[in-house]
Order: sequence, then C-alpha cells, then structure tokens
Amino acid sequence: MKSLIKILAVAVVFVAVSCNKSTAPNYQFMPNMYESAGYETYGEAAFSNGFEAQLPAEGSVARGFIPFDVENSTEGYEFAKANLVSPLDSTQVDLNRGKELYDIYCGICHGGKGDGQGNLVKREKILGIPSYDDAGRAINAGSIYHTIYYGKNAMGSYANQLQEEERWQVVSYVLQLKADLEK
Repeated sequence: MKSLIKILAVAVVFVAVSCNKSTAPNYQFMPNMYESAGYETYGEAAFSNGFEAQLPAEGSVARGFIPFDVENSTEGYEFAKANLVSPLDSTQVDLNRGKELYDIYCGICHGGKGDGQGNLVKREKILGIPSYDDAGRAINAGSIYHTIYYGKNAMGSYANQLQEEERWQVVSYVLQLKADLEK
C-alpha cells in the first residue's frame, strides 16, 4: 500500500511538471511595465515641441563624462600645451596599461616606437605621421592630451573611445616613447 502511494505521488508530480507550459507567462504583476505603448521616435506626441524625441536638459552631463574646458582651436591647443598637466602622480601611472591602449588606438599609425612608421604608414594608406621626437613639434603632456581629445589634422578624436584616466595613461606612455627616441 505504501509503495502504491509513492507511485501515485510520483505520477502526480510527473503529470504536473509535464503539463506546465513554461512558454506562456504566468500572472503579470504590473502588465503596463511589460507591454508599454510604443511611440515613433520622431512621431507626434503630447510634448510642448510636438515630438517624442527630446533633447537632454540644458547643462546636463552624461554619466561618466567629464567635460573638457579647453576649446577645440589653435588657441586652445596652445593653452593646453602651456598649462595642462597630468593629474596622475607617479604611483598612478601604469605604463603597461598605457602601452596596451596605445597599441590599440595609436600604434597602427604612429608605430610601436612612436617613430611615425605604423602599419598604415608602411602600406602607404596615410602619409605624413611625424615622429614624436621631431624638434618642430615640441609635444608635451598638455598638447598630447588635447590632440587625443579633439584630434588634429587627419587624426580624429579619441574622446569617445578612451576615458579621462585612460587618456592620461596614453599620454604618459607617449612621453616615455618620446624620451626613448631622444636618447
């Protein structure tokens, strides 16, 4: 009799589990969170300007973004070159991390040694990449950071690819390459 009860219990559990339809949701606690009304991005809406897509509030800053107060101009470049210094102290500078980032973003054009002989230059896809030790350039931490942030000539901006601390790590590594070339 006890074994018959055990077999019956196992059969009931088996039927209950096999009949469960897991593809259909059970009870929805707040259905409006799962099935919201869809709006066309640039369609008409009840906002004051008549559109669904809205600009961010004036003065708002994206999460994780730190504004750079130096302007993108020749005067801004000269200002950065004269006044901008790295906020990283010697214990925070990680040349290995700087090298990794440099190899990813810079080395393809500027070369592994900073001599302006990257793969794209060797294959003649781009021309005119100067070496870091060119006397006419006289680069320093501020000018390198400004160039990474805004780009210069044919080089585009890397402000979206590198966070502020990563940019300064690359600046430290570029200064190391410059010192090695000047030996």
